[in-house]
Amino acid sequence: MKETLSCVPIKQEWDIVGARQAGRNFASNLGFGSVDQARIATAISELARNIYLYAGKGEVIFEEVQGQTPVGLKIIAADEGAGIQDISKVMEDGYSTSGGLGAGLPGVKRLMDEFDIVSSEKGTVIKIIKWLR
Repeated sequence: MKETLSCVPIKQEWDIVGARQAGRNFASNLGFGSVDQARIATAISELARNIYLYAGKGEVIFEEVQGQTPVGLKIIAADEGAGIQDISKVMEDGYSTSGGLGAGLPGVKRLMDEFDIVSSEKGTVIKIIKWLR
């Protein structure tokens, strides 16, 4: 079962902070501890920043998901930008097109329990889940 908790539009740099705080609040309400809340907030910051930098606008959607036993927080970061040319390349540690450290998406994948990315010339959708343990 999925329940959409909220959707945060990303249109300006300040929206990154709003998405991060919303994710931390949802994680807290679902019972995640402070360390996992920080992991989730860090992942959201990276995804929202990527939307702002590379697509200009998009949204971050929060859903509560139920597995066999655990509860999870699913985060969907979606945009209608130009897409990612080579997904395998951006998933390599150290690769960056912005001059950063190149730890962004690989770092998000390490912080979360599930990670999925779909990208085309019509945009990018990244879905991540953190399960409550």
